[in-house]
Amino acid sequence: MAIKAAADSDTFPKLLIHNARVRGTRPALRHKDLGIWQTWTWMQVLDEVRALSVGLQELGLKRGDKLAIVGANRPRLYWAMCAAQALGAVPVPLYADSVADEMAYVLEHAEVTVAIVQDQEQVDKLLSISDRVPKLTHIVYDETRGLRDYDHSRLTSIDEVQKRGRKVLSEIWAQKNWDDMVAQGKGSDLAIILYTSGTTGRPKGVMLSHDNVLISARNGNLFDHLDENEEVIAYLPLAWVGDHIFSYAQSYVAGFCVNCPEAGETVVEDRREIGTTYAFAPPRIYENLLTLTMVRMEDAGKLKRRVFHYFIGFARKWGEKILNGERVPLHARLVYALGEILVYGPLKNRYGLSRIRVAYTAGEAIGPEIFRFFRSIGINLKQLYGSTEASVYITAQPDGEIYADTVGKPNIDVEVKVGDNGEVMFRSPGVFQGYYKDPEKTAETKTPDGWVKSGDAGFFDARTGHLKIIDRAKDVGKLKDGTLFAPKYIENKLKFYPNIKEAVAYGDQRDMVCVMINIDLVAVGSWAERNNVVYGSYQELAGHPRVYDMIEQHVAEVNRSLAEEGVLAGAQIRRFLILHKELDADDGELTRTQKVRRGFIAERYAPLVNALYDGSTEADISTEVTFEDGRKGVIAARVKIRDMQKIPAAVLEQAA
Repeated sequence: MAIKAAADSDTFPKLLIHNARVRGTRPALRHKDLGIWQTWTWMQVLDEVRALSVGLQELGLKRGDKLAIVGANRPRLYWAMCAAQALGAVPVPLYADSVADEMAYVLEHAEVTVAIVQDQEQVDKLLSISDRVPKLTHIVYDETRGLRDYDHSRLTSIDEVQKRGRKVLSEIWAQKNWDDMVAQGKGSDLAIILYTSGTTGRPKGVMLSHDNVLISARNGNLFDHLDENEEVIAYLPLAWVGDHIFSYAQSYVAGFCVNCPEAGETVVEDRREIGTTYAFAPPRIYENLLTLTMVRMEDAGKLKRRVFHYFIGFARKWGEKILNGERVPLHARLVYALGEILVYGPLKNRYGLSRIRVAYTAGEAIGPEIFRFFRSIGINLKQLYGSTEASVYITAQPDGEIYADTVGKPNIDVEVKVGDNGEVMFRSPGVFQGYYKDPEKTAETKTPDGWVKSGDAGFFDARTGHLKIIDRAKDVGKLKDGTLFAPKYIENKLKFYPNIKEAVAYGDQRDMVCVMINIDLVAVGSWAERNNVVYGSYQELAGHPRVYDMIEQHVAEVNRSLAEEGVLAGAQIRRFLILHKELDADDGELTRTQKVRRGFIAERYAPLVNALYDGSTEADISTEVTFEDGRKGVIAARVKIRDMQKIPAAVLEQAA
């Protein structure tokens, strides 16, 4: 009966009322504050949301208005989404680390009238651009620290807004009016506008209805058998569709508890305390975990290192088979069980993944060795393929069908096809309504019969029936000799190495492939310390000859791998350089979801790109950088360039 009622609840506020009725005393949200976990039940969340909703109505928020939400993962910011939706208003989350100029575009484009923000930092950003967003009449803040002496003519604390709401709700008619408003909501109503990360230009506002989000969330829960007993930690950006599904929609549908960490730096510790059962992280998170593990093991004692490497090697051979429930020899199970006590268990505990049932990664391709490492130690890590325009889910890997080089099969109620040009297309209940105020872009992306062009090139693997993604369709090109060039595929091979944090490959319509590389400061810094390499800055370390020697070995190994891959054998890396600074979203080089903006980087570093292709052995570059406080500066450097030998396929055959 409860399940049927939940299915009939076609908006978030209706689901909240349902959850408060059928599981009112179960925990819905936790937040760690000053080292102590604070808990709210579903009944308490309903009370908080109702008061905030009515208080926002008193501020003038009404049906059809847009409410900006800016900050980290905090209970009140999640409540603000539902509070706005109860009024028929539309939440518009922004990336908290966006600079003021980026926020100004979204606030103006979305015609935001009220903003709810986390703290003084976000208040200052919005006040600095207030002349550019005249429709923004009220800023509501969560944390009061530092804001006491500000002009409060247009500033209000959430406490004050809820206080006003509760005062109004003290009248019986007010609660009935709010319930009536919620009842008027329909699944087809616009639920949220999520702005894309802007890889190729200005962000686009993706309009998703309640039906889009809730049906996708419900199907995702069914696919992985998620129920009210799950524990999730919310740490991904509120503005990203992944967090909206995993930390908000799926929680409301299944009734499980979402946990907000104390800070971004405490996520792993907080995850361990909670005992997360369902988790999502982009590949870079898993890459960073593995990098830190390997760096720390190099600093461990000799015996510990030997034990670690022995059992990790054993897990690579048998771990996935045991995880998948395959038949393996008894001695292998016994050794693996010992490894669980000595290595695998402590590792999973360190990562905060001891109780994990389902873990996902998506957003970028993950290195096969990194993927297999986590699965080999007993973590049920899987891949999915999704997009904001799909309300996340397009394909996912079913349990028992896990392959490092695929992204799974079409999810429940999702149709997927590959066009004649190799572009992946999909159709599902989660397909977006359109791009806000951009019918032309909508028509380019979405066909009249509901198929969406993903922009990704891929194909279905004949052996497994799973989808494989090669690259962004627009990025797949050819060298002048006709060799297929897939830059992301090459970049991901390089990023498998812990010493390489980021890579940007060029080669389309050129004679050869060249790459610009960012080193990982943690991994390379640890290596430098162990090898007596003295350096005073990132720039100095990046330009050190011995660092170049190390990266050259990695590039050579990638070339050997490419030489074995037939159509990509001619796309080996012929020249590379190590950038003098880390690529940064604040400088426009990465999106807020950490995706490379390849075209922008080519323009910004044109002298380096030209030097890679004109035979130069070094090049001078001056780069403007943006500091955290908004100030600008310039970093100048002379960057070295290294040549690489192409490995003929015949050499590999002889070696074999």
